[in-house]
Amino acid sequence: MKLLELTPAEIDFLTASPVAPNGLQTRLTQRLAATLTARLRMPVQLIEQVQAAPADRPATPQWLPDSGLATLWLTRRLGGQQLMAGSTSFVPPTLTHTLDNVLAECWLDVPGQTALPPVLAWCLTCPLTRATLAVQLPHHITDMTRWARGVIRHA
Repeated sequence: MKLLELTPAEIDFLTASPVAPNGLQTRLTQRLAATLTARLRMPVQLIEQVQAAPADRPATPQWLPDSGLATLWLTRRLGGQQLMAGSTSFVPPTLTHTLDNVLAECWLDVPGQTALPPVLAWCLTCPLTRATLAVQLPHHITDMTRWARGVIRHA
């Protein structure tokens, strides 16, 4: 059996760079949107935002959901169809746990990361509300990898 010569389009595809330089945020945005859509049982869209870097970086990732997202999470996870009046004064631990799992999986799925941005942020849009979500990341990739492996191990 004789193989055909590669076309120019096939050669371009095979020589192209496989992963964009900002692979972590792109993959994390997609995974967060899919996970939140499934857990909230409604379509969720995430749009990346720019946020100022914190003065001090934490040793482990720190999620910063706003009260709108915390209220939406609590309402939908308890079976509510409409948002509760007022806002939640705390972040439900199940929300943080879910976000940690998604971040840990995405971090370990993207090999060869050489640097971490200080913060990643998104604007969340769904039929019931708009909210913001951010995560502060550690300075060293070894701290991030150790944290991610611990999250996966205890999941």
